[in-house]
Amino acid sequence: MIRASTMAGRKVAVFGLGASGTASALALLAGGAEVAAWDDGEAARSAAAAAGLPLADLGTADWGGFSALVLAPGVPLTHPEPHWTVVEARSAGVEVIGDTELFFRERAAHCPDAPVICITGTNGKSTTTALVAHILRHAGCEVEMGGNIGKAILTLAPPARERFHVVEMSSFQIDLTPSMSPTVGVLLNITPDHLDRHGTFDHYAAVKERLVAAATVGCVGIDDPRCLEILKRKVAVGAAVAFCVRRSIAPGYSMLGSQIVCSDATGLAVRLADLAGIATLRGAHNAENALAAVASVRECLRLAGRSTQIDWQGALGTFPGLAHRLEQIGHAGRVLLVNDSKATNAESTEKALASFPRAIHWIVGGKAKEGGIEGLAPYFPRVAKAYLIGAASDSFAATLDGRVALERCGTLDVALARAIAEATASDDAEPVVLLSPACASYDQYRNFEVRGDHFRELARQLPGFVAREDAP
Repeated sequence: MIRASTMAGRKVAVFGLGASGTASALALLAGGAEVAAWDDGEAARSAAAAAGLPLADLGTADWGGFSALVLAPGVPLTHPEPHWTVVEARSAGVEVIGDTELFFRERAAHCPDAPVICITGTNGKSTTTALVAHILRHAGCEVEMGGNIGKAILTLAPPARERFHVVEMSSFQIDLTPSMSPTVGVLLNITPDHLDRHGTFDHYAAVKERLVAAATVGCVGIDDPRCLEILKRKVAVGAAVAFCVRRSIAPGYSMLGSQIVCSDATGLAVRLADLAGIATLRGAHNAENALAAVASVRECLRLAGRSTQIDWQGALGTFPGLAHRLEQIGHAGRVLLVNDSKATNAESTEKALASFPRAIHWIVGGKAKEGGIEGLAPYFPRVAKAYLIGAASDSFAATLDGRVALERCGTLDVALARAIAEATASDDAEPVVLLSPACASYDQYRNFEVRGDHFRELARQLPGFVAREDAP
């Protein structure tokens, strides 16, 4: 745990008692602060009380006595309207911050040179964060990973010169971290998202840009025009490197076929690794993630005074991938089974469909997002058949009718059984059964993790199934 010693002797309100809020309260207590913790939900308050947190109804509290409000990132800060605790705090002149802000204050106070890589972007954050941590560990570095992935950031080991922190940051977390100062800040891409929480695309993009602006070195993907403008602004005031999948760039990082190359300003290129045959980094979106990871690790190692001459090919080739994101869980005979349950919207599913050229037996559906799946039409020719599940079945059937063979299956177990049977009977060398729902899970599952775990368990019960980790 990281002790929030910079708040010692001060009274701090903590609202939102999920994983990050609970960790914040415990870190503040360990650092010597007086904590008043609260949540709108009775279950969360009961769990917090059981964990030994001091509860105080912030609705009746004297806000003039607080030094700060530590807000959970899931609680609205600005849109659609500020949460009532934010209104109270601002009225009393109390700063509103998050758990990542506490992390950066501790780093600034005790070890400002500790290496920190922060990753943001609309898509690919989690994969890139996990890949950065994996590369550093493969190179023999001590690594702590958390934030918007895995562990709450204040549950990690404290910043230290010999310890690399790799932190995934959502736009919500960036909004609550005014003094963030990562060694390297990565911006993968920007597309419209979370506009209900940011109001406009311009505001959302501006929040993302803060991470790059605050970094010693910014690593920016320039495949979209907004990010290119962000890179230009960063270069004008500080250090930055670019990475790009769609074309070769110099200086910067780009793809030469399947190879990752780094070019200097003269155009001289150095080959670092080849993504060909790395199943966990399949597809153009993963090429972007790999470019970002390699660029950020090289820059951070350089700034930390470490050698950048590491086994890049070995590091990338041993990346296990993320659960529920194009997770190749194994084979049933010659049929490849892929768990992409984390694809809760059409944009995410697009990445999955683009990763396989043909013979896709696609399990799709759940609680539909706005816009449906019409935007996936360019990839319909790759789909051998769609197996519809959940509440979106009727609307998705209307979109697919006459364009893709389909079957209403209702539930995941029925869909998998039908998909396996028909994929096995096909003439394709390696047909793919792909769970990529393009939907939220809430109609049938508590979250996408539960949905993906169910798919994996069903797959393991198939005759002749061989898990990827058990393959020869």
